[in-house]
Amino acid sequence: MSMMKRNQNGEFDHNKWLFETQGTYGYGNAYWPQDDVCGDDGEGGMHRSALDTSDKPWRPLSRVIDIPNSIISPYRLLIVVRLVVLGFFLAWRLRHPNHEAVWLWLMSVVCEVWFAFSWILDQLPKVHPINRTTDLEVLREKFDMPSPSNPTGRSDLPAADVFVSTADPEKEPPLVTANTILSILAVEYPVEKLACYVSDDGGALLTFEAMAEAASFADLWVPFCKKHDIEPRNPETYFSLKGDPTKNKSRLDFVKDRRRVKREYDEFKVRINGLPDSIRRRSEAFNAREEMKMLKHRRESGADTLEPIKVQKATWMADGTHWPGTWSVPSREHAKGDHAGILQVMLKPPSSDPLMGSSEDKLLDFSDVDIRLPMFVYMSREKRPGYDHNKKAGAMNALVRSSAVLSNGAFILNLDCDHYIYNCKALREGMCFMMDRGGEDICYIQFPQRFEGIDPSDRYANHNTVFFDGNMRALDGLQGPVYVGTGCMFRRFALYGFEPPKVDTISDKSSETQALKTTDFDPDLDVNLLPKRFGNSTLLAESIPIAEFQGRPIADHPAVKYGRPPGILRAPREPLDATTVAEAVSVISCWYEDKTEWGDRVGWIYGSVTEDVVTGYRMHNRGWRSVYCVTKRDAFRGSAPINLTDRLHQVLRWATGSVEIFFSRNNALLGTRKIKVLQRLAYLNVGVYPFTSLFLIVYCFLPALSLFSGFFIVQTLDVTFLVLLLTISICLVALALLEVKWSGVGLEEWWRNEQFWLISGTSAHLAAVVQGLLKVIAGIEISFTLTSKSAGEDVDDIYADLYLVKWTSLMIPPIVIGMVNIIAIVVAFSRTIYQTVPQWSKFIGGAFFSFWVLAHLYPFAKGLMGRRGKTPTIVFVWSGLIAITLSLLWVAVNPSNNSMPTAAGAASGFTFP
Repeated sequence: MSMMKRNQNGEFDHNKWLFETQGTYGYGNAYWPQDDVCGDDGEGGMHRSALDTSDKPWRPLSRVIDIPNSIISPYRLLIVVRLVVLGFFLAWRLRHPNHEAVWLWLMSVVCEVWFAFSWILDQLPKVHPINRTTDLEVLREKFDMPSPSNPTGRSDLPAADVFVSTADPEKEPPLVTANTILSILAVEYPVEKLACYVSDDGGALLTFEAMAEAASFADLWVPFCKKHDIEPRNPETYFSLKGDPTKNKSRLDFVKDRRRVKREYDEFKVRINGLPDSIRRRSEAFNAREEMKMLKHRRESGADTLEPIKVQKATWMADGTHWPGTWSVPSREHAKGDHAGILQVMLKPPSSDPLMGSSEDKLLDFSDVDIRLPMFVYMSREKRPGYDHNKKAGAMNALVRSSAVLSNGAFILNLDCDHYIYNCKALREGMCFMMDRGGEDICYIQFPQRFEGIDPSDRYANHNTVFFDGNMRALDGLQGPVYVGTGCMFRRFALYGFEPPKVDTISDKSSETQALKTTDFDPDLDVNLLPKRFGNSTLLAESIPIAEFQGRPIADHPAVKYGRPPGILRAPREPLDATTVAEAVSVISCWYEDKTEWGDRVGWIYGSVTEDVVTGYRMHNRGWRSVYCVTKRDAFRGSAPINLTDRLHQVLRWATGSVEIFFSRNNALLGTRKIKVLQRLAYLNVGVYPFTSLFLIVYCFLPALSLFSGFFIVQTLDVTFLVLLLTISICLVALALLEVKWSGVGLEEWWRNEQFWLISGTSAHLAAVVQGLLKVIAGIEISFTLTSKSAGEDVDDIYADLYLVKWTSLMIPPIVIGMVNIIAIVVAFSRTIYQTVPQWSKFIGGAFFSFWVLAHLYPFAKGLMGRRGKTPTIVFVWSGLIAITLSLLWVAVNPSNNSMPTAAGAASGFTFP
């Protein structure tokens, strides 16, 4: 028998044996026999059944990857060593004053003590950096795979709402916002679970009609992206990519489809660019018609036709009605701060089942593509004189309320209008953390900000990689990263001001997988107090426990103590009706927040320029934790100012918000016990870092004062002083190298960050402190605005804005510091040369630190020069006058001795050992 199963080479033919004997491999997940029963007989055999998800081993959706001990252990050791040596150094400095120049010694010691304190606040929260990774395949298997109980493969993922905020179509071009919206509508997420909202805080018809054009173009763009797996899904970015567009594309009709979509997109851009002129001509025509009607009415009534006709210069919509928002010529109830609330559902909620396209009713063949589009809503909240609308934070809270009524997504992703989705699976990446075991106490997922259009040298540290790849990774190992304003996915329930669920306090285990009431999460919140906290909308109050329940992880593991049953979110969404839309309009009215806790405890927090940091701090203060999600492919991309003046004003706004935080009840020193110690230090540093500018600007003048006076910060360069200083410097360099190692930041990026730290510390941070102190003490508000601009000539250069020189008062301190140090070097060098006994040791000590200051100011000086050294004359006039005044003041205060120093006299100064 065995001979019959051998092939021509005399080897056993297993395939022939299987065929002739109907043998099997057994049973398992590699192969399952086709017969109903596996085994020798029907009684003892196993009946065939499909392997359900529950039969598979449980796998987590995310993992924490610790930094290797070979890197993190020396890093922590060096922090301790530098901390100890820093203590010895400061003790030595205090015990060895410079009696010849006590004022110089005192200023330097005070600055050094503050720098040590600032370094501790910045360094200690970095002791436990971590990395995280997600498993999208496991997410798909758990939530999207067909099963016997879900044959159609409906998704069990929770709903998500995406917020996009814009305020001024002149500063934020509608085409940029439209591209961001298109990238959101094409994201890889269940269509019926996704809703996109755009907040137009300017109430401009231009933005409204641009969004309508984007919704129309999405009918073609979104199916095209899904059909050919396009990435990125921002059409402007995609069609601007360099390289072969056919790479990894296998469908034969790709080239034809891409060519057609590119043509349609070009026409779409032309329509967007032509909207301002179209709206103007339309409005002029309708206004002229109104004038003719009024003139005709006068003639019919016999009134004086020679009297001038006064007709409001209204802005008209295409259907011949007045635009309810802001008019081009502002008037009562139609101005930026005075207009009605507007809410328009531009794309209605899709059906729960896929809708396949065809090759006849579209420009392209979408016969095997789901052509459904997510819900898309335009919103402009009501604004009236006399109300504090709280800028961006107020607009975000209006979005939270209106979206709760319309779609009530359990999670909210907020993006700036210039930050688009670069990774179509970014939402799924975030869900891996929210839906994982233990994810019920995560308040938000912060993604790193990545920027486009930055000059290759990143002159002003616009990428901010030291913060996003270093500090934020370190905070992720504590209680979580801070919220930075965009690219963040929130748990809606956490935004409502509740604490994380306390699983241990729930005695009835059956309730852990059922929706609870709002009062179950806050015992102090009575049903009658709901309107006081959330307003008088019944639909909004009813949506809160639903959003909390839908945001829980699924209870697919015994360790998941607080979850929801699998499959419960597969039910279709109820369609919108007129009553629901009317309720959504009412919650965006300007009076809705009166006598409620919106902006105080609920939603985005008011009262600070940096409402983002405060909002995240309040959540951490209530015991929530956050997660930092760094994806292999950038989740989002945006734009950043590359011009020196714009960059300084950006940093000024951030620093001003930090000063406001320090002098408010959001100071981390006043936080609850629920915030961890190192997390508290990190938040304390957020409020303290601008005050470092007061000491930094003094320290930058010390080398020049040393060169002018001939004294140094120490009387004698003692061996102990030099050893301690050298040890501190070596530790600092070693810490930087190890930090570069675990964070992935380049050395050049680290150096650029150090340079801009000094530039911003002596300009924007100083202005923020002055501005904050005047506001707190005297109630005086100062705004630092642009006064003049020198434009570059090469408009074709994508980095032309880098060379623009726009004068601002923020430039004065760094310029003065640079010029004073240069003058001091020249004066000290000349004086040393003509001395009878040159004291080069005095000159070298001060000159070294002066060059250290000038090296940090190099990017600033380069920015002042522009492309060809075109610097406004006012820069040199003011800086020269201030530098000369300071020099003359020093001569008047400490006149030099006309007698030439002798060798004995020189010995009284400090000398090298």
